[in-house]
Amino acid sequence: MTFQQFVFYFLAAILVFAALRVITARNPVHSALFLVLAFFTSAGLWLLLEAEFLAITLVLVYVGAVMVLFLFVVMMLDINIDRLREGFLRWFPFGAALAVLMVLEMGLVLWGKYFAPEAMPPPVPRPAGYSNTKELGRVLYTEYVYPFELAAVLLLVAIVAAIALTLRRRKDTKYVDPAKQVLVRREERVRLVSMPAEKERG
Repeated sequence: MTFQQFVFYFLAAILVFAALRVITARNPVHSALFLVLAFFTSAGLWLLLEAEFLAITLVLVYVGAVMVLFLFVVMMLDINIDRLREGFLRWFPFGAALAVLMVLEMGLVLWGKYFAPEAMPPPVPRPAGYSNTKELGRVLYTEYVYPFELAAVLLLVAIVAAIALTLRRRKDTKYVDPAKQVLVRREERVRLVSMPAEKERG
């Protein structure tokens, strides 16, 4: 066994363990932390495949931003764990059947001819000046420019739709019209009252 194969199996074992702990941990904060561990080990596997840009993106974007946001949200919501477990037995048969179906699908994919060891050779060694980011950008903006733009438009529509669905006008919300606020005069806001001076009583 070579050193690269040892590192692969080591990171793969940690990734499988972290993925299992994400769905089996009782504390949601612990699940989020195990998901961070899974992201880190996935980045290590991508480094073995010489996909440095994707590995750094996974660490910076998902671990550095998304998972930190999830962690803060989970900690601030103070989720009632006992209430979440109420429907466990009722939905367990459906979840178990879905899990078995996913395992069968993954087995068919991994044991097929497309993912056989002969069909997945190790990465070809690259010269010292090779840039993974440059090659990824070249392919993304030449051969896959239309799918890339379509995905960007879909994400923009999803953001606008999410904002439109969550932005609701409430009757009890105080709202200030900026146009009327600019046109306000001093006489309408401040009133000077003349009061006679009083002597201090000893």
